[in-house]
Amino acid sequence: MTNSKRSSYLSIAALFVIGVCLPLVLKKYQLNMLTEIVVFSLYAVSYNLLLGYAGLLSFGHAMFFGTGAFTVAVSLIHIQGLSLWGALFLAVAITTVTGFVSGLFLLRHKGAYFALLTLAFNSIFYAIATKWHSITGGDDGLSIKRPALDLGFAVINMSDRVNFYYLTLFLVGAAILFCWYFTQTAMGETVLLMRENEERMKFLGYNTRISRLILFTFTGAVAGLAGAFYTLHFQFVSISAISVDMTTTVLLMTFVGGTGTFWGPILGAFCYIILQNYLSDVTDRWPLIMGLIFVAMVMFVPGGLSQVIHWARGLLPGRKGERKAAGLEGRV
Repeated sequence: MTNSKRSSYLSIAALFVIGVCLPLVLKKYQLNMLTEIVVFSLYAVSYNLLLGYAGLLSFGHAMFFGTGAFTVAVSLIHIQGLSLWGALFLAVAITTVTGFVSGLFLLRHKGAYFALLTLAFNSIFYAIATKWHSITGGDDGLSIKRPALDLGFAVINMSDRVNFYYLTLFLVGAAILFCWYFTQTAMGETVLLMRENEERMKFLGYNTRISRLILFTFTGAVAGLAGAFYTLHFQFVSISAISVDMTTTVLLMTFVGGTGTFWGPILGAFCYIILQNYLSDVTDRWPLIMGLIFVAMVMFVPGGLSQVIHWARGLLPGRKGERKAAGLEGRV
């Protein structure tokens, strides 16, 4: 095992231990905020797999997030006796199918055409959610009650916010780790190489269209799972979950955190949720401030907060000498 992988595993284990212990010291509203951060971290990770790893700029990622969110709400309301596991399974299954079918059409194009088509598809999903009032609730949205979690040997009350936080930490955390593992596989490496030189990958015999479709479907399923937990967390879902604003939110999180690393968007989600909650208490014009922060990050720190951390680590005593000795001076 290389030092970098060992360091990653130790960091993951430390974060998990901290996450388990935090409910012991946090207040109720802080625990709610932390649960929201975990959910949006998964959403941001799924988007970064498209943007950061595959180089696909999408303005329609909210159609997967919103589909997962509405699937959980609709299924729990209209399917009597449906378990929490069943609702989550339906959300992931439907968003997987949605990602596959939409990917067949969207991935025929690249660049600006792909970005605009994703925006158009998202608008279609948004219009359906708005007009199909009898199912989605339209502008009024849908309210649900979290069902108990049946483990077979025990039934856990999910109306308790601490219990739901631990469920979110375990399941969403496991999904984030699986996404990280995906980037370490041959498929993940193929996606990166396609982003750098797709023509060469075709020359080597890779079917780049199938690879992109697999990635697109996978990220749609992951975003759908994030949307499902979004609904379960707030016990409410509205058409805002499937609006372009929700894509703008994850785009901002990803850019602020940095698309150059896997963990950058998680940091971006953390900073975004904290700033949003703080600024919204101070001023009604918080979206303007968030927009200015986004513009400043793109202009002056295009690598996001992960780039800032990288610079800070380079300034530590001994770090520069270590990089020279390892032959890494000047590399990104």
